[in-house]
Amino acid sequence: MDALPGFLIAAVALAGSPGPATLSLAATGAAFGARRGFAYLAGIVVGMVAVMAIVASGTVGLVLAVPGVAPMVAILAALYFLWLAWRIATAPPLSNEGVRKEAPTVAAGLLLSLVNPKGYVAMAALYSGFTLLPDRLGADMALKLVVLTLVIAAVNVAWLLAGAALTRYFRDPRTNRLINLVFAVALVASVALAFLV
Repeated sequence: MDALPGFLIAAVALAGSPGPATLSLAATGAAFGARRGFAYLAGIVVGMVAVMAIVASGTVGLVLAVPGVAPMVAILAALYFLWLAWRIATAPPLSNEGVRKEAPTVAAGLLLSLVNPKGYVAMAALYSGFTLLPDRLGADMALKLVVLTLVIAAVNVAWLLAGAALTRYFRDPRTNRLINLVFAVALVASVALAFLV
């Protein structure tokens, strides 16, 4: 357990840094409010648990080793992120009660986690870079799963609430629209950076 403090620091840094999931959560909070964004947050967390299981099992390496699969997965993921950015950019301001679009759903959050390249890279680094319980592989993997799930949930709640806090301060429809556009552009930029790295 000597590696636990370093593991926690790395987990918070990797899970909390701006990326498609965190930026889309903040954007969802700003565009729809924290309460309406909670289902999306739950989907992201459940999706990340699935990503951890996929990474830990070695399935990612097997799938991406098939010729032509990696570029196809990258294109589908990019299209999904562009669609999500469009939804955020075109969301009506919360103060506009006459027009209400549906907030992203649990399924949307789950899908985002499953197609997010940053999630796979971060989980692979955390799973392979730290040993919390030497000589106990199963218990080590289970402990990492529990700790990472708690960290991811806490970090994502913080991003959702941060985005929702912006809405409280910027109820003006024009300003709120600008916030939504900034988040949408930041989401697209984070995806572009993820694919370039």
